[in-house]
Amino acid sequence: MPRPPAPAPAPVLDILAGLRAVATNGALTFDIVVQPRSSREGLGPVHGDRLRVAVNAPPVDGQANAAVTRALADALGVPRAAVEIVRGQTGRRKTVRVDGATLASLARAVAR
Repeated sequence: MPRPPAPAPAPVLDILAGLRAVATNGALTFDIVVQPRSSREGLGPVHGDRLRVAVNAPPVDGQANAAVTRALADALGVPRAAVEIVRGQTGRRKTVRVDGATLASLARAVAR
């Protein structure tokens, strides 16, 4: 009896020096490193395999996580509720999932 075909691999985008973003089920998942208490907020550059997200907020009482959610939502053009921190809520290294974002919108946001 033949084996069923393997599921198609999820689209993966390697942006600028190794950032891996995986698109599955209408959402984009990628790794970030947060720079809290930054003088300027924004995305980029890529450090290793993670996208740097600089925020003004301090890493106290979830303020930096809220600022990261806001910065990613604004940069990718999605509502804040669409951004979820999947892993790393208490550390600087996080994995985020963004519903409704595309590989193209992430590439545009990183290129700015």
